[in-house]
Amino acid sequence: TPAEFKDTLSESNPPEHISKPLEALWWEANDEWDKAHSIVQVLEEADAYWVHAYLHRVEGDIGNSNYWYNRAGRKMPQVSLNIEWDEIAKELLTR
Repeated sequence: TPAEFKDTLSESNPPEHISKPLEALWWEANDEWDKAHSIVQVLEEADAYWVHAYLHRVEGDIGNSNYWYNRAGRKMPQVSLNIEWDEIAKELLTR
């Protein structure tokens, strides 16, 4: 569940057997933006594009972020970064 996933953020490594986009989201929440980015930048799938877009939004690179939202088939949300993180985690965990 999203709550259980959030509980793992205090651990030293992400949970095993999660998707690469979720792993990247986990690393970003643990202040490892570069590690998160290195994971998603090589993936060719919509979920990775979405997390990639989010990461560039965190970085403040809105132009690059919009590019990745478009690749993911999404629009940049008008919510806080924390809310978007929760929304991404929830959707990726419930598939």
